[in-house]
Amino acid sequence: MTIGVLGVLIVGASVPVTGMLDGYPVITGQALRYALAGVLLLAWARLSGRPLPLPGARDLPSLIALAATGMIGFQACLLFAQRYAEPGLVAAFLGGTPLVLALAGPLAKGNRPSWAPVTGAVLAGLGIAVLSGGGAARWQGLVLAALAMVCEALFTLLAVGVLERLGPLATATWGCFAAGAGGAVVGTIADPSGAWAWPDGRELIALGYLTVVVTAIAFLLWYSAVSALGADRAGVLVGLMPVSGLAVSLLLGMQDFRFSQVIGVALVSSGVVIGLRRRELDEPGALDVEMLHDVAGDDRDHDRAHRPAEGDLLDELRPAADRGQPEHEIHGAEGNRLAKGDLAVLHQGRDRERLGDS
Repeated sequence: MTIGVLGVLIVGASVPVTGMLDGYPVITGQALRYALAGVLLLAWARLSGRPLPLPGARDLPSLIALAATGMIGFQACLLFAQRYAEPGLVAAFLGGTPLVLALAGPLAKGNRPSWAPVTGAVLAGLGIAVLSGGGAARWQGLVLAALAMVCEALFTLLAVGVLERLGPLATATWGCFAAGAGGAVVGTIADPSGAWAWPDGRELIALGYLTVVVTAIAFLLWYSAVSALGADRAGVLVGLMPVSGLAVSLLLGMQDFRFSQVIGVALVSSGVVIGLRRRELDEPGALDVEMLHDVAGDDRDHDRAHRPAEGDLLDELRPAADRGQPEHEIHGAEGNRLAKGDLAVLHQGRDRERLGDS
């Protein structure tokens, strides 16, 4: 969880830096950033001796789509949206990303969404809306803001399968290379004359920071968090991005403090805490007895067929399970057919005598 929090805080704090590239070619600027980040990640893998598996045929479509939408597409939509909409409205749209991940993440794997990530995502989204304050927009800004939200969600959803096969480092590395190559081609075709303008000093600093910190480091941290937490639970961490962006803006004097910001931060924080909760398992006793009831009811004949010996183990356990007797651990008792450390439901009188327990 810590690596995920650190990753989103880094990205959120970079918002003021991203604005420094407003006058630089959008597509090729991002392509340069991702290509250099890929080189850094590749060098890190070689120097640290960490394995970097090559993407297979199943991975290439996901990596290409990930680069086109979650990397190049997201940044382009985000920058263009702010030409037709106020930044607060764009940020409010992005507040829907945690909910999209909380719902789409489990559904993509054939599972039902869990209540904790969904609830946390709703609270985080409300907190982002409060922090952003909303704003006005033309219809082009609304469309681009919605597309930016979709692209941000796809940055995680499209990577889930690749993460399972290749791991976080390889996913981040090959994704960056795919975005760098694709962006270079598209940017050159779209603007042949000005696509590769040399950045000035301010833009060069911004590109360097975005390449090293926001891309190479933050992407690796984020994909490590998604691999460990799952897309739905990691998604609630997206709510921390505007919080860190707000903190940096306040420290730099770029934004005035408002009381509503405290409410927004509280909502986001509550959402993150709730969204990261795991479902608590039942007590071992209740779980074991329930399993015994299921086996006793559904698999009686199958078990006898595979355990023809006298004194079938499940026949010994069923009466105790039906009476709800407590469980005891049996460690190496003479004549016991259970492995050391296994749990069984015992009759407190008869079974103690059978096992030779005084």
